[in-house]
Amino acid sequence: MGSSGFNWKLADHPKLPKGKTVGLIVLDGWGEANPDQYNCIHVAETPVMDSFKKGAPERWRLVRAHGTAVGLPTEDDMGNSEVGHNALGAGRIFAQGAKLVDSALETGKIYEGEGFKYIKESFPTNTFHLIGLLSDGGVHSRLDQLLLLIKGASERGAKRIRVHVLTDGRDVLDGSSVGFAETLENYLAQLRETGVDAQIASGGGRMYVTMDRYENDWGVVKRGWDAQVLGEAPHKFRNAVEAIKTLRQEPNTSDQYLPPFVIVDENGKPVGPIVDGDAVVTFNFRADRMVMIAKALEYADFDKFDRVRFPKIRYAGMLQYDGELKLPNKYLVEPPEIDRTSGEYLTYNGVRTFACSETVKFGHVTFFWNGNRSGYFNPQMEEYVEIPSDSGITFNVQPKMKAVEIAEKARDAILSKKFEQVRVNLPNSDMVGHTGDIEATVVACKAADEAVKIIIDAIEQVGGIYVVTADHGNAEDMVKRNKKGQPLLDKNGNIQILTSHTLQPVPIAIGGPGLAPGVQFRKDVPNGGLANVAATVMNLHGFEAPADYETTLIEVVDN
Repeated sequence: MGSSGFNWKLADHPKLPKGKTVGLIVLDGWGEANPDQYNCIHVAETPVMDSFKKGAPERWRLVRAHGTAVGLPTEDDMGNSEVGHNALGAGRIFAQGAKLVDSALETGKIYEGEGFKYIKESFPTNTFHLIGLLSDGGVHSRLDQLLLLIKGASERGAKRIRVHVLTDGRDVLDGSSVGFAETLENYLAQLRETGVDAQIASGGGRMYVTMDRYENDWGVVKRGWDAQVLGEAPHKFRNAVEAIKTLRQEPNTSDQYLPPFVIVDENGKPVGPIVDGDAVVTFNFRADRMVMIAKALEYADFDKFDRVRFPKIRYAGMLQYDGELKLPNKYLVEPPEIDRTSGEYLTYNGVRTFACSETVKFGHVTFFWNGNRSGYFNPQMEEYVEIPSDSGITFNVQPKMKAVEIAEKARDAILSKKFEQVRVNLPNSDMVGHTGDIEATVVACKAADEAVKIIIDAIEQVGGIYVVTADHGNAEDMVKRNKKGQPLLDKNGNIQILTSHTLQPVPIAIGGPGLAPGVQFRKDVPNGGLANVAATVMNLHGFEAPADYETTLIEVVDN
C-alpha cells in the first residue's frame, strides 16, 4: 500500500475536524451556461441544484473543466469524462490527448511501446495502413503528427504504406482539405524516391465516412469500411488531390460531406485495400469519433453491418479510445502515468470509501478517479458498486437511467456509517445529452437533481458534508451557435442540435451540517479547475493536501 519513497501520511488540517462523512457527487455533463430554451439544466426542474447556487453564494462557484485545466493542449479542447475524472481524483494536471502524442513522438517513446512493436511485426511482408482525419485543426488529429508517424514507421522497416484520409472542414476552414492532401502527397512522393511504396489509398468527408460517434449512424462507418477494407467506393480516382477537387464541385458537397472514394492504379485496381496480415493504425488522438471504427476493426463478433470480410490484422489506436471497454486492445501512446491519487492517500490515512455508478460511468468514478488504475488500493477499506446500465436502447428512451438506484446505494452506504467518503457519478445529463433529444435531456436533468436530494438528505441525517460538482459541460447547451451566440439553422430552417460536450465551466457546491463554521470558497483562485477539487475534499476530510497538489478552493474564516 503506497509507493516506496513517499510519505503517505497526510498532515491534519489545523481548523477542520476529521471523521465526517463526505458525500461526493459528480453530475456528468452538467455545465453552466446562459439560460435559454436550449439549456436543458435551466429548463428542467432542478430545485436542489438551484438551492445551492442561490442559498449560500460563498459555498457555490464555477471551476474550469476543459482545455489546459484538464491537461488538454488548448482552450478550444472540450473536456471529457476520462480527463475530468483523472483531474478530480489526481489533484494535479497531467498531459492528455495531443500533448501525450507530441511528447511520445518527440522522445521516440512511441516506437518503444508494446503497440508499435505489435504493428511492426507486419512491416517486413505486409502493408501499414493509417486511417484518420487529415487536418491541422488539433481537435481530433494533426497533420504534423501523421507525417512524423509515417516517417518513423518508414525508418523502422515499413516498406509499403497506405493512408486512408478523412477530410475535415469542421475544425478548419471548408476547402482546406485540398492543401492538406497536397502536403501529404508531396511527402509520400519524397518517400517513394527512397524506395518506400507510400500512397493515399482512399478518402471521404468526416461526417459521411468513418467518423460517426455514439452509434448514431453505422452507415457512416460502413462507407469507410467499404473503401478502406474492401477497396469499393462509388468514385475512383488516380490520386487524392484530383479526387477532392473533383468531388468538391458536386452540388451540396463540402469537405465534411465528401462521398467516399478509392485510389486505383492504371488498371483500375484499388491501390490499398486492407487484407490479412496488414497493420492498421487509427491516428486520431481524440476518442469519440474513433470508437465505432475501432469496434469494426477489432471485434470478431460484430453485427452492426455486414463487413463482407474481416481481415486478420494487427490493429492499434493512437491512444486507447475507451478505457472501460479496453478499446482498442493495442495503442501506440500510453495514458498519462498518474501516481499518488487522492483516493490512495485517503485510503492510506484511514478514510473508508464507497464508490458507485452505473455501467457507463462506473469506470470514471473508480478506474479514472484512481489514475487509470484498476481494482482497490485496500479491499478492507473500499467498496465499489456497479449498477448495470440499460442495454439495447438509446439513453433518451429511459432518460432517468439508474439515477435513483445509484442514489439509494449511496444513501444506504451513508446511513450505514461504514464509510467516510461516499462517491458517485450520476450520468444522466451527459449520456442523454449526447442523444441530442432536448425533451429527454430535460427529464434526465430533473432525475439527476432528484437523485442529489436523496443523497443530501442522508448526509443531513448523519451530520455529514456534501460536495456536488461535475466533470464537463453538455446538457447546458444543446444547439450549435454562431459567433454571436445565436442558434445555427440547417438548410430547412431547423436548429442544428449539439450533441457534444462543451467548453463551459461546471459548478461546485459544498455544505451540510458537518461543515465547520467559517468554511467558504477562496476568492484568490479565480481560475480554479477540476484538479483543485481533490485538495478541497482532502481538507473536508480533515487533512492537508500534499504540497504538489493544485491548491484547495476553500478557506476557514474565523467568525
